[in-house]
Amino acid sequence: MKTRFRVVGLLATAALAAATLTGCSSSNELIIATDLPLQGASFDSNDSTNKAIELYLKQQDYKAGDYKVKLKIYDNATAAKGSWDDAKCAQNAQDHVANKNEIAVMGTYNSGCAKIIVPIINQAPGGAILMISNANTNPGLTKAWEPGEPDIYYPSGVRNYARVCTTDDNQGSAAAQFAQSIGIKSIFVLNDNQTYGQGVGTAVTSEANKLGITVLSSGTSGEAWDAKQASYEALFTKIKALKPEMIYIAGIFDNNGGQLIKDKVKVLGDNTKVKVMGPDGFTGYPDFVKMPEADGVYLTFAGLSTDLLLANAPDGAGAKFVSDYKAEYGVDPVGSYPLYGVSAVQVIMAAIAASDGTREGVRNAVFSGSGVTIPADVSVLGKSITIDPATGDVDAIDITVEIVKGGAETTLQAWVLK
Repeated sequence: MKTRFRVVGLLATAALAAATLTGCSSSNELIIATDLPLQGASFDSNDSTNKAIELYLKQQDYKAGDYKVKLKIYDNATAAKGSWDDAKCAQNAQDHVANKNEIAVMGTYNSGCAKIIVPIINQAPGGAILMISNANTNPGLTKAWEPGEPDIYYPSGVRNYARVCTTDDNQGSAAAQFAQSIGIKSIFVLNDNQTYGQGVGTAVTSEANKLGITVLSSGTSGEAWDAKQASYEALFTKIKALKPEMIYIAGIFDNNGGQLIKDKVKVLGDNTKVKVMGPDGFTGYPDFVKMPEADGVYLTFAGLSTDLLLANAPDGAGAKFVSDYKAEYGVDPVGSYPLYGVSAVQVIMAAIAASDGTREGVRNAVFSGSGVTIPADVSVLGKSITIDPATGDVDAIDITVEIVKGGAETTLQAWVLK
């Protein structure tokens, strides 16, 4: 059945506590977790996501249907790495399973971390734990991509993972199509040698080849940059000899993306000469957009940027929520993923309201019948979204093209796939 979930009254008063566990305090609540990297360059966006979810749950009086809920925040990053960490993701997965009242997880931010967590929580006692991501874009989590995917992530034989953003096969295609639209005839693809970067690099390379754009990099996902390198001047000196019109950086800013961009500009010139484009792994990073060398970099976001969402539905639930967020915290949320985090929680809350309060029941609410639909009038994304119960993918295929300008991400347009 389709579950209709409606936003109720606003309770925006004093600032929310920064505790790991928030909400009601009796022993029979159901726990919703977030699992995000809270150290390193992505902190600002993910901290905004947690704050937005805390505010949203507060507005719902910590209730989903007949059930009380509370929020538990997990950090999957380490200070040493400055981003998500394999061992931390694995430990968090075990902790999700061990916490018997935990019935759903909002996360992760990085697809590689999700590929570690999902198979573990898929085998949890009491039924697979539902996981809804606001930001994972690697296709293999939900559809055939690399060998064995996606079935290898679901050892119990049932799906428990879904997302409210689109996937990198779509984001990569949009990036290549946009590049062609601005006259790019040759491109060199770099990836950060992680799951996400390799996935989006593969998608860009494939679509560029289909469009007749000359791909100068070798390999199906482009060539890898080493995140531990102190300098990339030698890399770009090699690339310079090939005379590319665009460099595509498939990866996350956390993986020494700042140095990569600095050395690109140093060797190849500013971004009006040899253009640069990157995926959503470079969006939502204040440290990136403030770099002088970032000016003119094109970015894509696997969804609609917050300003597009608000422009499309200026009187909608999303616009009101952004206003409420600013009233609560004194600033706007960082990047566009915080609203997608709230959207993921809307799906979780709808599933809880339609369930018997068990892990199995909450999962089944999403992955049976016609799944969960969040109607347009209450969706913070300003449009109705439905999770496909067969795959866990969302029906909204939205891509935003942005440009870094004057130290900020500026929306150019919503891209319609050809």
